[in-house]
Amino acid sequence: MTLVETPVHLPSSYGRLSGIRRIAAAKGTPLLLGLLATSAPITAYEGAVMAEEAMLISGGLLVRLRESRRRLARLIYDQRFGVHTADFADLEEFGLGHPDRVHYSPAHWGTLCRALPVQEVGRKDVFLDLGSGKGRMVLEAASRFAFRRVIGVELSPELVTVARDNVASTRLKLQAREIEFVNTDVLDYDIPPDVSVVFLNNPFRGEIFAAAMKRLIESADRYPRPITLIYFNPIEEPHLLGTGRFRHVRTVMPRWRSANGVFGTTRVYALA
Repeated sequence: MTLVETPVHLPSSYGRLSGIRRIAAAKGTPLLLGLLATSAPITAYEGAVMAEEAMLISGGLLVRLRESRRRLARLIYDQRFGVHTADFADLEEFGLGHPDRVHYSPAHWGTLCRALPVQEVGRKDVFLDLGSGKGRMVLEAASRFAFRRVIGVELSPELVTVARDNVASTRLKLQAREIEFVNTDVLDYDIPPDVSVVFLNNPFRGEIFAAAMKRLIESADRYPRPITLIYFNPIEEPHLLGTGRFRHVRTVMPRWRSANGVFGTTRVYALA
């Protein structure tokens, strides 16, 4: 994907640019990127300039404008909430690479809110994110729902540090009375007997996924209780349903684009 960024020189017409785009032009940034970042009204002159800039785009970027806008939106949300959760992270960088472990890629802000009705969560409920990364869904659970306790389990100590910093710096109003990050392998983690909602953002697959679900089922058998599993990008759904213990409740489709198979979908299951 290539974007030809030709500086826009507007000596006599500079005043016709408005707000954020005047700053963008001064820095030689294409106004088209300003259009992606804001929905503020544009002047007729700005529209003409952006039309010219669009002609400079190559490599199929035009068909990915929506993706770019979503990426910018996620960064804007991070800035608004006072956190840093948007950047991807490869576990290979931390010496934790494994064929069944997936790199850190945050779920979209709002994923949990769209999948789990607020009225289904009470003050006795406990939320668990297995593979919590930088803590985005932990923050959403702790701020948008009435969970008594919110837990994130993450293998990488570097990501756990970032997640804890995010909780300390966030501008979100946190409702949960207790927020905890546990730095451990999910294969060594004993699921607390009061956990009632579990979230997965496709953090692992294969044998690791199977072992983690076995532990979850054992916890439910040892301490009988209703458990809801929310699974974003559920590539291991065949194994999940093959256990005979998980019942599909609903599927939440992506809001801004078509799903590519299971990718982009969030599926909710009840552990029976």
